Amino acid sequence: MNGSLKSQTEQIARQLATTQRTFQISEVLDRLPQPVSRQYVQPILRELVAQGDLVHAGRGRAAAYAAPKNADVLHRLYRRRLTNKDLEEHVVFEELKAAAPFLSKLKENVFSIYDYAFQEMFNNAIDHSQSATITIATRQGDGSLFFEVADSGVGVFANIQHKLKLQDELAAIGELMKGKTTTDPEHHTGEGIFFTSKAADEFVLESHSLRLRVNNKINDIFVEELDRYRKGTRMRFWINAKSLRHLSEIFRKYQTDPEDHAFNQTEIRVKLFTIGTVYVSRSQARRVMAGLDKKFTTVILDFDHVATIGQAFADEIFRVYTIRHPDMTIKTTNTNPAVQFMIDRANSRN
Repeated sequence: MNGSLKSQTEQIARQLATTQRTFQISEVLDRLPQPVSRQYVQPILRELVAQGDLVHAGRGRAAAYAAPKNADVLHRLYRRRLTNKDLEEHVVFEELKAAAPFLSKLKENVFSIYDYAFQEMFNNAIDHSQSATITIATRQGDGSLFFEVADSGVGVFANIQHKLKLQDELAAIGELMKGKTTTDPEHHTGEGIFFTSKAADEFVLESHSLRLRVNNKINDIFVEELDRYRKGTRMRFWINAKSLRHLSEIFRKYQTDPEDHAFNQTEIRVKLFTIGTVYVSRSQARRVMAGLDKKFTTVILDFDHVATIGQAFADEIFRVYTIRHPDMTIKTTNTNPAVQFMIDRANSRN
């Protein structure tokens, strides 16, 4: 066994135990500088458990590890791997409640969010992943609730990219976060991921080389590159057990008419559509606005962390698009003076 690589593996495991309440072998593999097998890492972790540096629960791919001080959290972790055949999300959720009794003790508003989010995400994995198995996990600890749905299928971003004929998986993330984006419109509304991401304290989607992280505690969204290729999709969800958030209020935010329960308003994070470059071209603006007229009557463009936009970009959205779609209402938020100047300049030409 390579001494240097073993030492790195031990160091990564100890770091994960320090920075996270629990972790799995897959997270160690993601952080190692070179590809190794699970069979290589397992005996190293067993040594750390035998030395008292780690504790663990579960077997095989369901095994989880933690620092000894987090042993109580580890044993409140429920994990199960399911064969993706004739699965029904409501049946699995009832089994989950029975296995994790803390769920039945949640406040009504938190339970409603957890129930909705889990069933939506699990149903997505059943219907879209094309994976032979689906792994679910849930945990309570440090005042927060966590669940995970993971598969080894086609990958959420790649699936959207191919079905919608987009240029890459980064473009698929932008489309996904518009809302009402689905690869199976006959059976799905495309609302599940959108509203689940709004209901969480933190929501994470990982697939292939990309991670989408929605952090509602700081009201921001991030796209990050994974250190290691991930087959399929892993979705993670966190919410504070004492959260005051209500599912009905989240739905209501995206309804323009209080008498109409339709999801007809969305909020677009402009920064998701051009990572690492500037917003100058008409083609970039068209990507931001693509398909919105078929789904929504009101669009809020959030320019947070967008330093500037070009004349053509602003003109395409705020003059050309509004002329072509007079029934669409476009609002803006978090514009700095430079961005607002270009928007006002385009508006003045209408």
